[in-house]
Amino acid sequence: MSNSSPTPPGAASPRRPGFDPAATLDALTAGSRGERLLHVHEVPARAASVADWPTWVAPSVYAACAGSGVTSLWSHQRTAADLAHDGRHVVMATGTASGKSLGYLLPVLTALVEGSQAPTGRGATALYLSPTKALAADQLARVQAMAVPGVRAATYDGDTPTEERRWIRDHAQLVLTNPDLVHHSLLPLHDRWAPFLRRLRYVVIDECHTYRGVFGSHLAALLRRLRRVCARYGAHPTFVLASATVRDPALHAERLVGMPVVPVTEDGSPREAMTFALWEPGPLGDGEGRRSATSEAADLMAELVSRRVQTVAFARSRAGVEALATSARRTLAEVEPALEAAVAAYRGGYLPEERRALERSLRAGSIVGLAATNALELGVDVSGLDAVLLAGWPGTRASLWQQAGRAGRAGTRSLAVFVAADDPLDTYVVHHPEVVFGQPVEATVLDPDNPHVLGPHLAAAAAELPLKEDDLALFGTRARPLVDALVARGILRRRPTGWFWARSDRASDHVSLRGAGEVVGIVEQRTGRVLGTIDEASAHTQVHTGAVHVHQGDTYVVTELDLEHGTATAVRGDPGWSTFAQSVSAFDIVGADRTMDWGPVQVSFGTVHVHTQVTSFLRRLPSGEVIGTHPLDLPQRTLNTRAVWWTMPPQWLAAAGVAEVDIPGSAHAAEHAGIGMLPLVATCDRWDIGGVSTALHPDTGLPTIMVYDGHPGGAGFAERAFGSFEEWLRSTLETVGSCRCESGCPACVQSPKCGNGNEPLDKAGAIRLLRAVLECAPDGAARPPAQAGSPPTGQAASAPDAQATSAPDAQAVERTAATRTGG
Repeated sequence: MSNSSPTPPGAASPRRPGFDPAATLDALTAGSRGERLLHVHEVPARAASVADWPTWVAPSVYAACAGSGVTSLWSHQRTAADLAHDGRHVVMATGTASGKSLGYLLPVLTALVEGSQAPTGRGATALYLSPTKALAADQLARVQAMAVPGVRAATYDGDTPTEERRWIRDHAQLVLTNPDLVHHSLLPLHDRWAPFLRRLRYVVIDECHTYRGVFGSHLAALLRRLRRVCARYGAHPTFVLASATVRDPALHAERLVGMPVVPVTEDGSPREAMTFALWEPGPLGDGEGRRSATSEAADLMAELVSRRVQTVAFARSRAGVEALATSARRTLAEVEPALEAAVAAYRGGYLPEERRALERSLRAGSIVGLAATNALELGVDVSGLDAVLLAGWPGTRASLWQQAGRAGRAGTRSLAVFVAADDPLDTYVVHHPEVVFGQPVEATVLDPDNPHVLGPHLAAAAAELPLKEDDLALFGTRARPLVDALVARGILRRRPTGWFWARSDRASDHVSLRGAGEVVGIVEQRTGRVLGTIDEASAHTQVHTGAVHVHQGDTYVVTELDLEHGTATAVRGDPGWSTFAQSVSAFDIVGADRTMDWGPVQVSFGTVHVHTQVTSFLRRLPSGEVIGTHPLDLPQRTLNTRAVWWTMPPQWLAAAGVAEVDIPGSAHAAEHAGIGMLPLVATCDRWDIGGVSTALHPDTGLPTIMVYDGHPGGAGFAERAFGSFEEWLRSTLETVGSCRCESGCPACVQSPKCGNGNEPLDKAGAIRLLRAVLECAPDGAARPPAQAGSPPTGQAASAPDAQATSAPDAQAVERTAATRTGG
């Protein structure tokens, strides 16, 4: 066990001499590739801050750590460990590879060792929650390597054999699992877990920054249910949360657990310097558009592997990971065949033993290049990497730094290269490095009071233990009206002793933690095997009848989507084409919560109903050629959510150069570009949000553009867009105006998920529309009119008292590698 990947106090340095990031970057930019490097940022080294060992740590725990060379702590580890030992809820928000695990393992293992003297051998227990199975398995390996006498630890997840589950419930002191198993197994069957829960001392929530949006709201409700069941058995555990750098970690943690949490943000671990480069892929051979980030990253990985630079390349999808690894291997097979086997892929969907084998090979150095999804972004220990490639924007600045931090974990200098995808946000980032470097990471967004999330959890809580009046305060002020609504619908039954679950099925089966709404199972027709699940909303577009569905590298064709019974039946086989759903959308404005007037432009935030119907799907060959359009008969779906929208008078638009006939294409293009740029100001991915634009909306009587949260009840993203409206639109205008394409491309106004096939789109009209709106900003008279090409102003909105924890580059030195201006 090591304290962290930087050299722990008292241990010999595992530095790898010889890796020079600057020289490696020079080699990558040789020849015609030199103009693709747009910016280089140097993140300085950070010195260590060492603390003494706590006297309260059990001697056997100290001996296990000392045996690995850890005889003192980084300052943040000591602070967090002391707080947790004293029973204070605490969140550690320090950088990647800062040894956060030791900060919570010291109090946890000490409590378990001291409790092992109880007659049952289990006087104290602890629960560890991680967002992924891989991270829980990694933490188990870490605890087992410590070999602390008397500590029995085990993972409990969907891969755990049935015969082992009872032993874990009855005998394990430390159970490492994920929120899904707590929801589906531990809480509904809490009577079987009673001995464990009665002695629960600590709950560890690792990588808590991943719990945002609807997923975060689900976890907040789940933790309140857990606290309630624990109290039933007389336990009131201490919560210890760990996170990568996040803005205002205390506020985020308090929203999750529903109690005050003490933040620990001063990182005491050392870190060597990092060279961070921004890279724009070269043009395609036909001159239209540019190479994909996946292809460009594959070439860079092959070059790095040929130089024996151990590299991880992150791609945004499973298919992208496989394509990146395959392309890199193909290139190496031509130039250095002996290294072809040194490149592999790592993603969700692999068997646990396959993932563990890949992690071991990476640590051992037999794998030199690894293509990975964000499954490797979290705290899996892959020490000693030299370089990281990021093929496309990972969604947030926090994820960007988390992924970049995979390199340099053994106390060495490191290299990170962000490779821009053909996307508006990616294009903007590589031309405006100031949006990444020196900026605080995003504030996480979650709403514990989201009624679409909280309501089903209240029903599940009542099924676990009848709800009493005193319980409702635990779930917030909206709990009582939601309970009344559940009674009215016959889901709960009111009795003098409380509210009871009134149905014969399992309440927890009606909640999907990683989404909202009903779940559709994808079933293989020949065997009846369940391939996976998908939320009902996504089923309309991804597993409709005739859809091509890829699962764990295998291709299937959906033969029937049965929404009534929640199943999509599929047969295995690759038809040689892909499918793309087409839809029509409209929205009704329920009411505006907030409005601001920008002269003739009115900007609003509030509640809307979005109506969407998938009407057909396209079949496309790998070349992109459409070979058929096929109608679908699917019901209209209505999403009750939150949105930001703005209206513009048509006469005013005409004066700004957008004629009435051009409004549909101009508004549509502006909507697409705005969706692409929203992750700049909100902690979201473009797939978390949607948009609708219309030349004449019946509720406003005007041309209207709307961007909405793609989750029932909203997820907070549209609200952030409203709060940062000028910054959001200004960066959107800059991206569209500076793009070198003539009529619109994926880097500016085309969307990969447009239900109308990106028709109609008017790039020039969108520029005129956005510029005219920005010229009406409240202080516009004191500022020159907005011009395409001018950088955005302002900072991302945050709470006035927020801790603006910045990315790890506080005193960085930068050098401009190249300068380009858009046309």
